[in-house]
Amino acid sequence: MYKAIYLSLLLLFFLIACSEEEQVPTVDEQANHSSDRDEEKQSDDVEGQRIVTENLNVPWAIEKADETFYLTERPGAIVKMENGQAERQTVELKKEIATAAEAGLLGFALDQQFAETKQAYAYYTYEEDADQYNRIVTLKLDGDTWTEEELLLDRIPSGSYHHGGRLKIGPDNKLYATTGDASDPNIAQEIESLGGKILRMNLDGSVPGDNPFEGSYVYSYGHRNPQGITWSGDGTLYASEHGNRANDEINLIEAGQNYGWPVIEGDEKEEGLVSPLFTSGADTTWAPSGIAFYDGNLYVAALRGTALLEFDLETGDQREIISELGRIRDVLIDEDKLYVITNNTDGRGNPEEADDILYQIPLIEINQE
Repeated sequence: MYKAIYLSLLLLFFLIACSEEEQVPTVDEQANHSSDRDEEKQSDDVEGQRIVTENLNVPWAIEKADETFYLTERPGAIVKMENGQAERQTVELKKEIATAAEAGLLGFALDQQFAETKQAYAYYTYEEDADQYNRIVTLKLDGDTWTEEELLLDRIPSGSYHHGGRLKIGPDNKLYATTGDASDPNIAQEIESLGGKILRMNLDGSVPGDNPFEGSYVYSYGHRNPQGITWSGDGTLYASEHGNRANDEINLIEAGQNYGWPVIEGDEKEEGLVSPLFTSGADTTWAPSGIAFYDGNLYVAALRGTALLEFDLETGDQREIISELGRIRDVLIDEDKLYVITNNTDGRGNPEEADDILYQIPLIEINQE
C-alpha cells in the first residue's frame, strides 16, 4: 500500500512539473502533506515556526509588500504569495539568463512606492557570446508578468563563481548592490572594476554626487563575495561575505574603505585595511548570505553553516538560532516576525520533500531562548 501511495505521489509531482503554467501549492494544499514534517522541525528548532510556502525552485531573495511576499528564483521566476495563495510569475528579461553555478536571477528590491508604481529592481547574470556578466535593471509588474524595462548598470564582472547579487534600498533612498570578485581576486582591489565591491547608485541608475570616489559607483572595495547587506536603526551599514573556504566575515561598512581581499582575510590585520567585526575563523565555514538587523542583533542566513546565526553587536556574542532546516539563503524581519528561505535545491544541499521552503518564525520565541 505504501509503495502505491509513494508511486502516486511521484506521478503527481511529475505532472505538476510538466505543467506550462506552474502553480506553487497553496498553504492549505501544503498542509495536507507537510504537517508531519513541520511538527518534527518545530520540535527540533524554534517553537512556533510555520511553513508559509514550499516547493520553491532555488529561491534567492525575500521581499514583502504589506501582506504579499515576492521571492526570486535563480532559474528566472518570481513567486508571489498572497492570502494563502502562491503563484509562480513569469519574468521577461532582455538577456538570456545564465545557468552557471551560483548565477541567475538573484537580488530583488521592491520600489518604495510599489503599490502605485508596480516597479522593482533586479540583479541577474546573463550570457553574451562567450562572456558572462551581471546587470541591474528595473522590472515592471503587469498582471502576473514582470518585464525588464530600464537598464541601470551593466557588465558587472561574472566568472565561474562569486557573482555577489544582493540588492537593497538604503535609508538614504539609494540602491546598494553587492558584487563578487568573479573568481578573479585581484579585481577586488581595483577601484575601476565593479567586481568585489559594494556599489551605491541613485534609483535612476546615476552615480550619487556624495559617493567616496568621484564618478564611481564603488562605495567600498576589497570584497570577495558579499551576499548580504542591512542597516541598523541609526543607519549603520553591515554586510556578510564569503571567505576563501573559511574565514567568512560580517563587516561594518563605511564609505571608501578597503576590506582587504585578497591581501588579508579573517582575523588578519594590515594598516589601511578593515578587518571584520565577526569571522568564522580558518576552521569553520558559514557561507553567509542574507542578513537582517533587529534590536541590536544581526541575523545571518548561513548556507554551508546550515543555520540562522545571531550576532550581538553590543557583547560580541554569537549563536545558532535555527539549525535543522538545511541551507538558508535569505532572511527578512517584518515587525514581530522573522522569515527565512532554504536553499537545499541549489545543487549543494540535500533536499527533502517539498524543499525549498519559506518559513515564518516569531521573534519573541527567538528572544526567549
